[in-house]
Amino acid sequence: MEESFMKIYTGTGDHGETSLFSGQRVPKTHPRVAAYGTLDEMNSILGAAVAAGPCEPVRTALLNLQRRTFDLCADLATVIQPGQSPRITGETVCHIEQEMDRITELLPEKNSFVLPGGSRAACQIHIARTVARRAEREALAVDGPARISRTPMVYLNRLSDYLYLLARYENHLAGVDEEDWLPKK
Repeated sequence: MEESFMKIYTGTGDHGETSLFSGQRVPKTHPRVAAYGTLDEMNSILGAAVAAGPCEPVRTALLNLQRRTFDLCADLATVIQPGQSPRITGETVCHIEQEMDRITELLPEKNSFVLPGGSRAACQIHIARTVARRAEREALAVDGPARISRTPMVYLNRLSDYLYLLARYENHLAGVDEEDWLPKK
């Protein structure tokens, strides 16, 4: 009996184009494709952070963030039509802001920049933070009528701040001291 399986390759991108979820064909170099590709990279780094064995509740937060990142990628891969809503909603933005406020309350106050580092998981989270910032810059390059919806962009703007706090929280829970950046005088 022959086994049936779905091929992973389609051949439709062999000439440098890809399809968005909403059906449009765009060059693989399109800023929208770059942005969701960068978020895919960030999501893989979050997976490495999970594999590094972060403390709870950081592990759970990272897994939830990976799921929301797939939603965000889908929004970036879709040109939203009138009457259509993005997957990332105002409620999603509100939830990440509430989480940021909650974590901020649990951390010692900082009046200086923190050098990226600490536990292995925190290091991975810091790398993900910088990749999230790059994704935001790439998403901002999408202009015109196909511009990315406002709510996913707000969420993307919050994402790097949330990752910064998660990295600090992981170090705090793991009992790892953070190194402050002190400018030369």
